[in-house]
Amino acid sequence: MPKLPVISGEEVIKALSKAGFSIRMGKGDHVVLQRKNDYRNVVVPLHKELKPGTLRAIIRQSGLTVDEFVNML
Repeated sequence: MPKLPVISGEEVIKALSKAGFSIRMGKGDHVVLQRKNDYRNVVVPLHKELKPGTLRAIIRQSGLTVDEFVNML
C-alpha cells in the first residue's frame, strides 16, 4: 500500500471527480460529493492540507482503494 500524499481538499475533489463523483452541495468549508450509480456520499473539507486519517476516511467512504485513489491524482 503506498504512502498517502499530503494534498488539499480541492485536489481530493478533482481526483474523486475522475472516479465518477459530482458535487451535490457545499456549505461552509465542506463539500458533499455523490456518485450516481451507487448513491455513495463523501464529505470533503476544503482545507489546505488534509491529515492522513481524514484522507484515509475519505478514501474509505468513496469505496476506492488507496492505490486507485493515488492513481487518480
